[in-house]
Amino acid sequence: MQRVITQTVGITRCSAFRRKVLFSCYRQTAAMSTLLINQPKYSWLKELGLKEENDGVYNGTWGGKGEVITSYCPANNEPIAKVRQATMQEYEETVKKAKDAWKVWADIPAPKRGEIVRQIGDALRKKSKVLGSLVSLEMGKIFVEGVGEVQEYIDVCDYAVGLSRMIGGPVLPSERPGHALIEQWNPVGLVGIITAFNFPVAVYGWNNAIALISGNVCLWKGAPTTPLTSVAVTKIVAEVLEENKLPGAICSMTCGGADIGTALAKDERVDLVSFTGSTNVGKQVALTVQERFGRQLLELGGNNAIIVFEDADLNLVIPSALFAAVGTAGQRCTTTRRLFLHESVHDVVVEKLAKAYKQVRIGDPWDPSTMYGPLHTKQAVDMYLAAVDQAKQQGGTVVCGGKVIDRPGNYVDPTIVTGLAHNAPIVHTETFAPILYVLKFKTEEEAFARNNEVKQGLSSSIFTTDMGKVFRWLGPKGSDCGIVNVNIPTSGAEIGGAFGGEKHTGGGRESGSDAWKQYMRRSTCTINYSKELPLAQGIKFE
Repeated sequence: MQRVITQTVGITRCSAFRRKVLFSCYRQTAAMSTLLINQPKYSWLKELGLKEENDGVYNGTWGGKGEVITSYCPANNEPIAKVRQATMQEYEETVKKAKDAWKVWADIPAPKRGEIVRQIGDALRKKSKVLGSLVSLEMGKIFVEGVGEVQEYIDVCDYAVGLSRMIGGPVLPSERPGHALIEQWNPVGLVGIITAFNFPVAVYGWNNAIALISGNVCLWKGAPTTPLTSVAVTKIVAEVLEENKLPGAICSMTCGGADIGTALAKDERVDLVSFTGSTNVGKQVALTVQERFGRQLLELGGNNAIIVFEDADLNLVIPSALFAAVGTAGQRCTTTRRLFLHESVHDVVVEKLAKAYKQVRIGDPWDPSTMYGPLHTKQAVDMYLAAVDQAKQQGGTVVCGGKVIDRPGNYVDPTIVTGLAHNAPIVHTETFAPILYVLKFKTEEEAFARNNEVKQGLSSSIFTTDMGKVFRWLGPKGSDCGIVNVNIPTSGAEIGGAFGGEKHTGGGRESGSDAWKQYMRRSTCTINYSKELPLAQGIKFE
């Protein structure tokens, strides 16, 4: 009898467990079926090799045993797909594989490395539209900006190909007979690249292409909120490496959160940490890297200004201010946040700009007719509302916008605020949202000083036809920013010029000019090819 009871209890427990497992499987299947990737409208995501649940680690092989995170679409807050992040053990394995891969990559001549980068650029070209669509879907920027971001990576690849045959140091005149004095540039080794959500393709591309031709290998940690883009880009790059029978760990990736970022910053095996993100987090990264005397490249915040003088061409000013303040829904580091207007043109510019704001076409970011999409997260919406409230409390008047748009997703009205003091606390705060503070000025000296009084020093622009103002603006008493423009917006930098800023923006430079030097180490080399041993400065030691 006891046996029968025991068996019955066992069967009952087994049935309950079975129901629990079946229910769990049902819930998981139901959850998967609600993902956008499973809807016919978004089937194009599979062209990028994406699926319902994706590996978030690549080091020559794909993996991911950490937390499973879901990526959401900012336009409707619906789940797109899932990614399995890296564990710390997988991070360790990836660093080791990357260091081993460097031994192979560093031996390849620079022009040959350039050929691989050329192939990466071509592979991106073939998928630029679909990858740009993913950027729109996952980050929220409009389709043309998403495609344009992929084009930036392609353009930097083209730039890097040429650079692969040009990098090098000078042969310097030696003061000693029978001696040669040269500068030798060598790769630093492993470059850790930490990128932000607002440019989930381009910022990696700037670092990756230049780092590769310089002879480095890369370990990428993208933003936790844009993991699908990181996976899709890495799949494209990995395919090129694999086709060329090169170690995939040359371009490694570990999706993860603050734990992976902190590990990169602390890791002495990571020879250069390139960080793009907020000033607050960047400061923590900088201190951590500096503590171990590591190299760092920081691209941090911007509180960028446009200055409009009385002689400015307003036909240039209005579209420039509109694009720079509203583009990417105010989520660029080069977004215009402060608009200084000479008192003689203040009222007319505000009126024209407000009319232009009302014509902005708001909608789904992947719709080609849309000019303005959502903020990236719900938290960003809260920050936007808090900033508007602070602006009002500090004496500002909302000319247009200032509200959340009543529709699915993270949409807010592009906003213009007037009447604030140039040194109001909110004006000196970088709010990553489409809020433009319009401020009056009287003199050139006043305008230049107010441009420079914020802690950040990324991008700046003046509008004038006075060449004297132009050259004073470019000179030592002009803008203190890394990007100094005339008669164009603060955003939309070209890849041929070094990108970056001063002060709390971090001081780093990426992409063009001599930014390649950030990814290499310099040796001053003296070669004695004579039979004598003269000392420098004519010193005699006998």
